Amino acid sequence: MKSYPHKRILMLHSSSDLYGASKIFLISIQALKKYGFEIDVVLSEDGPLITEIEKEGVHVHIQKLGILRRKYFNISGLINRASTLFDAHSFLGKLIESRKIDIVYSNTSAVLVGGWIAKKHNLPHVTHLHEIIESPSWLRRFLGRVINKHADLVLAVSQAVTDSWVENIHPSKIKLLYNGIPHQPYHQITSKINQELPKESEGKILIGMIARVNHWKGQHYFIDIAVQLSKSENNLHFIIVGDAYPGTEHFVDNLLRKIARSGIEEKISYLGYRSDIPEILNTLDIFILPSILPDPLPTTVLEAMAAAKPVIATDIGGAREMVVEGDTGVFIPYDNAVIAAQRILPIVQNPKLIRQMGLKGQIRQKSMFSEDAYVDNFAKAILKVCKH
Repeated sequence: MKSYPHKRILMLHSSSDLYGASKIFLISIQALKKYGFEIDVVLSEDGPLITEIEKEGVHVHIQKLGILRRKYFNISGLINRASTLFDAHSFLGKLIESRKIDIVYSNTSAVLVGGWIAKKHNLPHVTHLHEIIESPSWLRRFLGRVINKHADLVLAVSQAVTDSWVENIHPSKIKLLYNGIPHQPYHQITSKINQELPKESEGKILIGMIARVNHWKGQHYFIDIAVQLSKSENNLHFIIVGDAYPGTEHFVDNLLRKIARSGIEEKISYLGYRSDIPEILNTLDIFILPSILPDPLPTTVLEAMAAAKPVIATDIGGAREMVVEGDTGVFIPYDNAVIAAQRILPIVQNPKLIRQMGLKGQIRQKSMFSEDAYVDNFAKAILKVCKH
């Protein structure tokens, strides 16, 4: 591999979990290590991501970064964010000076402090956008203008993400860079998940979704679809995986109440947070991501494709760039469970089609969303900013 000049990068991220954006953040760290970067990571709180980063020999600093979330959209919340951002600005400034940082990288638009501190120290700054913000529109405009002012490069994970921000971020700054994941961890895995499911699920077609439990990922819609499918097919069992952000556990409570009232409670298993996603995906027959708002480029879809599972996705957001209609899966409306079930039924009723779609999706993941392509393209984009 070509030798590159030594650079030290400060990487900031909005979460310490191991959901989509965090998994890509970890791969990004591995990419920069491959290209010779010295890396310092700052996260706001402890979590499973830290263990994985430290396995890479990278030091993680814990400092609240003033991450902007909806729960802070009130007077007391905004005061809290202002105070936290001030403390983060001071901490990062000292870290930049002591560690002789060359470039700052902020993962997600919620990390505002990275751009401000980079500008103060006259350092190049990269923002990596993993989100589509439809509302409130004032927030999208505000964040877009801040990013446009402080970022030298904006990486967008899909064309859908690019289109959603281009009104407020100059197109010349935005580079489309599809996420990529390794495919090997999702192949030929012996799974014991079936042992955790109710006895009634044995021999059934397993249909599942994996996502943070919140207001837009579509867990309630998934249950509505499950109810409709169960009217036509009795040979089905449904699995929901994922937990809520700390402080929003009421979303899980609401979900459990929805399951209890569904009339098919015995056909739905809620497994909560899991770290064994490859095993779960290999247990499933069909994967659904029923987001009711545009999902930027959902990593769980890539994982399902890598595991050779047909993907059913709502026809909005980045999924349009991932799934090939009728080939690797199908699209469903985001607001009509009856029509969604009608679109899914032909797949459920055709085991051969399930296998064919899954294998085609696996081939597509390897060719378009591979880890190797992402690693090289990401690292080269960062290096290019460093040279300017």
